[in-house]
Amino acid sequence: MTAFASIDFETADHGPDSACAVAIVRVEDGMIVRREHRLLRPPRRRFVFTPIHGIAWEDVRSAPTFAEAWPQLQESLDGIDFLAAHNASFDRRVLGACCGAAGWGSPEHRWVCTVRLSRRLWKLHSHALPNVCRHLGVPLRHHEALSDAEACARIVLAAMRDGAEVLT
Repeated sequence: MTAFASIDFETADHGPDSACAVAIVRVEDGMIVRREHRLLRPPRRRFVFTPIHGIAWEDVRSAPTFAEAWPQLQESLDGIDFLAAHNASFDRRVLGACCGAAGWGSPEHRWVCTVRLSRRLWKLHSHALPNVCRHLGVPLRHHEALSDAEACARIVLAAMRDGAEVLT
């Protein structure tokens, strides 16, 4: 049985600890079995990226912090073979910073970057998430964490269907 999860963060500002939304999509044996999405209250009220993702302080002022939300969310990662993200270095850095700010170690999973995966498999003019999704016919509401995480999971599934070695 292959199990993996895709993850996507949206951040409020340039600090990697400023997650204001997170989504995790869990896949088992080629099927999406769990979708989790939470708005998060970041450590600072200043929002720089509202024009990109549409989330503002007013949306998250009563939301849980990462430290409050993560214990339940990380259950989606139990027993997975790897974590996937589009531009995984960004999401890995955010996860590490948020875990560090909460006083925890970052989860010890292997990571698959679907940008790199798509570059290996498909000749596209751009490997940005909207372009890869368009190529694969995957619906996307870009910069909505749950939509981005599900799109990432579907990219991994498409690569697997094409016979690609995902973990390299």
